[in-house]
Amino acid sequence: MDVTGRRARDRIRSLRAPFGAAAGLAAAVAYLAVVDPHEPGHYPVCPFYYLTGLYCPGCGALRAVHDLAHADLAGAARMNLLFVVCVPVVIAAWSRWTLRSWQGRPVGPGAARPVYLWGLIAVAAVFWVVRNAPFGHFLAP
Repeated sequence: MDVTGRRARDRIRSLRAPFGAAAGLAAAVAYLAVVDPHEPGHYPVCPFYYLTGLYCPGCGALRAVHDLAHADLAGAARMNLLFVVCVPVVIAAWSRWTLRSWQGRPVGPGAARPVYLWGLIAVAAVFWVVRNAPFGHFLAP
């Protein structure tokens, strides 16, 4: 086989991981689009909410995915605003991963720098506190 054919085959192989992740995520979104989490009894209750009566940063995310799958951005934002804001970030990270895989370059630690991770934890913690505070009722699912 010539070098060009080998390069093309290697490029296609390099896309297995990002496209495999996208396929798994698409299957999960399709399931959530069909099985409505707004209906009680379809999914288990958040353990943190069940034990404390308080909302965790992820509460409402399944309903937000369902709403996004049905093109209801406002409904998704009402369920979990933090999740909706993070969707474009996740899409950008996946796009970077896919492009770098296609180019044959390592993904590198750029997206997982400690400052970004600590920033995400801080934002999630503030969201967690505010959505459970009396003045943050608009963030509750």
